[in-house]
Amino acid sequence: MKVSIVVALSSAAISHAWAPVSNRSFRQATSLNAASIWYSTSTGNTETIAGYIAEASGLSANDIGDATADEISGADALIVGAPTWHTGADEQRSGTSWDDWLYDTLPNLDLDGKKVAVFGCGDQESYNDYYCDAAGELYDQFVAKGCKVYGFTSTEGYIHSESKAVRDGKFIGLMCDEDNQYDMSEGRAKAWIEQLKSEGFF
Repeated sequence: MKVSIVVALSSAAISHAWAPVSNRSFRQATSLNAASIWYSTSTGNTETIAGYIAEASGLSANDIGDATADEISGADALIVGAPTWHTGADEQRSGTSWDDWLYDTLPNLDLDGKKVAVFGCGDQESYNDYYCDAAGELYDQFVAKGCKVYGFTSTEGYIHSESKAVRDGKFIGLMCDEDNQYDMSEGRAKAWIEQLKSEGFF
């Protein structure tokens, strides 16, 4: 009995060893695994949204302050998100690591043609005229580097007055409000990931 068990295991091992490479490495080769999530946060709200996106997509969320140039340049697709802290500012609106990264690191990277999806976090009631403005800054800077942005969403269901994250009547990505609409954030994140999949982002 012992001999037959060993032989069975050995046969399985041999079969696996000679399995086609494409079968063994399928997960590593998928487009989904070539995407990555990058965020930075001030109060933890943007990290919460990044967590919802990570759970819905199966990706891991990372702080942009820890990113290497190779990690950003090497990804086929980037999901990037920021809060808005410096309301009314023309640049460096997030009050996070993004403020330096966008102007010190991003200009040195070759990202032409890369897929990008943007998410933002803001407070519609306290900062009604500046809702998710930093997300608009992410959009502007990545587009300036030749990236193609996916995942535009409707502004319906929001209560803001003005936002620099709006282009042609739509948000440039997923916008969430953990202060006033926290119960909607997870559902919005799940729906957004499904939208990105349908758009061919992954």
